[in-house]
Amino acid sequence: MNLTKTTKMVRLGVLALSVLTVPAIATAQTVGDDGPQTSAASLNLPSTINVLGKVDPTVRKATAIINGEIITGTDIDHRLALIVLANGGKVAPEEMERLRLQIVRNLIDETLQIQEAKANKIELTDDEVNTSYLRVAKNFKRTPAQMDAYLIQVGSSPRSLKRQIKGELAWSRLLRRKIEVNVNVSDEEVAAIVAKLLASKGKQEYRVSELYMSATAETATEVSNNERKILEQLRNGGSFGAYARQFSESSTASVGGDLGWVRAEQLPEVLAQTVITMKIGQIAGPLSIPGGFDIVYLADSRAILSADPRDDTLSLRQLSITFGAGITPEVAKAKAAEFGVATQAMRGCGKAKEVATKFGAEVVDSDVKVRDLPAQLQELLIKLQIGEATPPFGSVKDGVRVLALCGRDEAKTAAAPDPNAIKDGMTEQRVNIRAQRYLRDLRRDAIIEYR
Repeated sequence: MNLTKTTKMVRLGVLALSVLTVPAIATAQTVGDDGPQTSAASLNLPSTINVLGKVDPTVRKATAIINGEIITGTDIDHRLALIVLANGGKVAPEEMERLRLQIVRNLIDETLQIQEAKANKIELTDDEVNTSYLRVAKNFKRTPAQMDAYLIQVGSSPRSLKRQIKGELAWSRLLRRKIEVNVNVSDEEVAAIVAKLLASKGKQEYRVSELYMSATAETATEVSNNERKILEQLRNGGSFGAYARQFSESSTASVGGDLGWVRAEQLPEVLAQTVITMKIGQIAGPLSIPGGFDIVYLADSRAILSADPRDDTLSLRQLSITFGAGITPEVAKAKAAEFGVATQAMRGCGKAKEVATKFGAEVVDSDVKVRDLPAQLQELLIKLQIGEATPPFGSVKDGVRVLALCGRDEAKTAAAPDPNAIKDGMTEQRVNIRAQRYLRDLRRDAIIEYR
């Protein structure tokens, strides 16, 4: 389950994301001249610390009260259930408490955002929240009522998800009113980016997502260990978007860590060196970068302003066979091999139905872009000529499939950069930087009590 889809910010064209001269990942490390100091030296602390009083940080409080508003243990449990769901229900017991503490921090931020929006007379109606909730339900092919029942079944609640939606909508509206109107991007800046793009035509760019956590020299070991634990969960099937949304400290957290399309030189050096060696679908980290640590996920790559064979639209005919219960692996393997020989000998899609009848196979036709297919199939299909078929793939449990290539519509060369899309992307980035400062100040002024 990928909860980043609830209110994901609208990206105004791919080119808008490929041209940010300073990637969002960098904004997580520096919040401006008036931002917080990253060195303990600025605090002028004594060399010997005598703690006056007793504090046990391992004791978990049942509730938190933020400026008079209560977050209950139930609120935390319901939000935690969404994270567990994003991991396919598999989270180690020792990991649960760490997740719980992080969720408390997230709920505090969410509460501050809702309170600040209300103080600025921004009120969201139930209809607005329910409209976004309906979109979430549709993403999971459920009605709102079915989504309600599903969330309760997994230990969460519709109220918890709707509150998260409300927080994001309220904060987004507040930023538009108080920050976005004061952000300016000049025509000269846009023109410079367009020129850079045109000069970079044919070079590689990458669709990257990040999960950034800040660290000082004193906290580096702890933060690095936390990222290793998160990385383990991600490699065991956890949703990158859901984890980034909950734990990343970058301005990209609200969009599941998505940096959009970036060139290697736009990234910090360590990230750039890592990304160019990664394969699509890989996750790497924790990577030590200025200000903290990062986990990165490579979703895609392409050549700038150039036709990409993975943008070709393929006309495919899929033949699939299933195996009955009780069949032995040896028998299934032999049948799959025979099926593969027959499909390789078809010499075009015209004989597909004849082969399907012989093997009792199901035939499905589909037109699909190469990049929408799994990475391994992309590599196979790009190399195929019309009339050829892939080798069989699948398993005894799920059945075996073959894809025959019936036709190919080649992608056209990418259009010239859109200045309006570029301007929108730069504006969004600057708004995100100022939003970090805004939330930092709200935290500093908050009255928070634990019970």
